[in-house]
Amino acid sequence: MDRIVANARKTLRLVPRATLILMVLAAPVLAVPSMRADAGSTIEAPALKKTGVGFVLLVSLRRG
Repeated sequence: MDRIVANARKTLRLVPRATLILMVLAAPVLAVPSMRADAGSTIEAPALKKTGVGFVLLVSLRRG
């Protein structure tokens, strides 16, 4: 009987710590949907100009 009580006490001591750790780990995951709700703050990079150098390089390498 004493072993059951001792195991129950150990388990009950670990519950607050485990809850705290899970809350700390889950906070960023739960914060992501609220951050994505505001799409107006997204900064996008300008599109790069395509110069076509890749095709010229491909043709010159195949010839050589």
